[in-house]
Amino acid sequence: MMQKYEMTDLGLLHHFLGMGVLQTENGVFIHQSKYAKSLLVKFGLDDCKSVTIPLPTGEKLKKVDGSQLADEGLFRKTVGSLLYLTATRPNIMFAASLLSRFMHSPTKKHMGIAKRVLRYIQGTLNYGIEFTRDMNTVLIGFCDSDWAGSEYDSRSTSGYAFSFAS
Repeated sequence: MMQKYEMTDLGLLHHFLGMGVLQTENGVFIHQSKYAKSLLVKFGLDDCKSVTIPLPTGEKLKKVDGSQLADEGLFRKTVGSLLYLTATRPNIMFAASLLSRFMHSPTKKHMGIAKRVLRYIQGTLNYGIEFTRDMNTVLIGFCDSDWAGSEYDSRSTSGYAFSFAS
């Protein structure tokens, strides 16, 4: 193409739309490590202790849980930032989408859970998505639903996961 059109070869791609891109002979790895670090600084959790899972186990979040209301603006910024991070971090998608249900009148408990997700990110800063070059790949899909699991309004949470791997 360089013979037909005037262009400049900038070499391997390192950044694209705010995502880091690492190209190897095995494939491509995309991540948002820099953005994740900036979130921790932005929300004052850059030196926090990390947790191993994003949500506490066995606990259902409710719209009204008896705790005081949190700062709506701060909660919305936090959840919006988490949702943006899910572009390369599908492992936090459920937590971010669950928290997004409480954008109107979030409580301090909801804000505490959002901060917990940020603490999880602290321990998993280098996570991302890897696309390998292996040609012997199989598409596998899974789905599940909790069928009216919300105690407040009987809404369901459903999800799916697809793996395109060998």
